[in-house]
Amino acid sequence: MKTQRKSPSFVGLKPASALSSRIKKANTSRNTLHEAVLQNELSKLGLRFQKNAADVPGRPDIVFARAHLAVFCDGDFWHGRKWNVLRRNLAIGTNAAYWCTKISRNMKRDKEITTRLRKSGWQVVRVWETDIKKNPRAVAMDLKRLLRDRP
Repeated sequence: MKTQRKSPSFVGLKPASALSSRIKKANTSRNTLHEAVLQNELSKLGLRFQKNAADVPGRPDIVFARAHLAVFCDGDFWHGRKWNVLRRNLAIGTNAAYWCTKISRNMKRDKEITTRLRKSGWQVVRVWETDIKKNPRAVAMDLKRLLRDRP
């Protein structure tokens, strides 16, 4: 039986500022700007896909079901890009223990989901938010090549 992993608690924590609190509350787990940009580029290439497929473990942001290709568009902050630098910066900020625990758990969950999907025959691609924003066309072309080469 699978146990539900809980997020760290906000009990006893205070936001760094009202602005900081509003910004964090506005973040969503689906349909982010970088996902939409990549999905738009994939559509321009004539590729068809599912968004946030609930029937695939981890609910990938983009799924090419026939090719068993799952794509995750990982946010730099939430998924720990450049983790050593981010962790050091978080350690000196407000609610350091909470944020370090939260992002560490996200990273661990990402690895578990990737492993689970690969064991089930899926190819998993994780793309960083910054890379999508920098050159969405290149990311889309890389995915198109993967699909072309996938049996």
